[in-house]
Amino acid sequence: MRVEKLVREMSLIPALCGHEQKMAKYLKDLFDALGYETAEDVFGNVIAKVAGKSQDGPTVMVFAHMDQVGFMVRKIDEGGFILLERVGGIPEKVLPGLKVQIQNEKGEMIPGLIGVKAHHATLPEEKYSVERYQDLFVDIGARSKQQVLDLGIDIGAPVVYYPSYDRLQGTRVVATSLDNRCATAVLADMAYRLKETPPETTVYLVGTVQEEYNLRGGMMAARKIKPDIAICVDVALDTHTPDLTGKGDVSMGGGPVIILYNFHGRGTLNGTIPHPGLVRYLKQVADWEKIPIQKEAAIGGLTDLAYVQLEGEGAICVDIGVPARYFHSPVETCDLADVQMTSIFLTAAVTRINKNTIFTR
Repeated sequence: MRVEKLVREMSLIPALCGHEQKMAKYLKDLFDALGYETAEDVFGNVIAKVAGKSQDGPTVMVFAHMDQVGFMVRKIDEGGFILLERVGGIPEKVLPGLKVQIQNEKGEMIPGLIGVKAHHATLPEEKYSVERYQDLFVDIGARSKQQVLDLGIDIGAPVVYYPSYDRLQGTRVVATSLDNRCATAVLADMAYRLKETPPETTVYLVGTVQEEYNLRGGMMAARKIKPDIAICVDVALDTHTPDLTGKGDVSMGGGPVIILYNFHGRGTLNGTIPHPGLVRYLKQVADWEKIPIQKEAAIGGLTDLAYVQLEGEGAICVDIGVPARYFHSPVETCDLADVQMTSIFLTAAVTRINKNTIFTR
């Protein structure tokens, strides 16, 4: 299964928000090898142009963010311990005892761990409390601040979960940064498929940056492309785990998810309600291709589509999700069958769009 290789390789690449260069190189090299016209803008977005058979139809932009959550070095104390500032939404309760990597000024990845108080020294009242990330520290085995600096680690250095990838049962996998590498794998797999089945109209495949930071990196790509149709690929929350029963109706292995409503609701007052004509079209494509689709409507999250849709005169838009579990933790989980189905689904959708395709509200 081609998507397994893509997911595995991508999930092992560190790409903190604002430091996506290694992931961007991987994706651009893949697009280049397939012979597409590619570019990387000043923000770091990677753009591949898939020329259509005709220049008369609407321009389509399919995109997925390349970055991941993590930390930056906030302070190095005299004993060589490293304090952190978070980048993106971090689940603090999973942090103590985790292995991490710090990228030094040469791009080398230095291993470390987030310290955890020994069980024998933990007070009864501390056993069930969650430490603030500001109170945690990274230990790389250094004896002094100067030793850390000599390694090329200073304030602002990116810190990510220690990369990992493992197979679970069947086609399910657990890895770091599946949010959003299972979606960038969809982009990459689409690049292969579109080589075999060229679209009627021009399609742009875009790896965007800084989604987990402020959701606005993709805006720069949209300003350049000026899409008529924008499709964002991200993860969709599997709600069939014991802790989320009754919260929704998305499950891994059930196929791609059409997001019918999302809204952050905390701080960033933004979200996306998709174009109803595009939703109808995608449901029709799913019927034609006999691909099962799922639906989601939820508050609590959003994607960079929330800002891309507002660029220029606006775009017909929709969010498509790959079902996954345990977002922003070091043990994110997805089903490779969903990754493949999402790629097949979106490839079928974009290759059918032409100058006669009409999306009415």
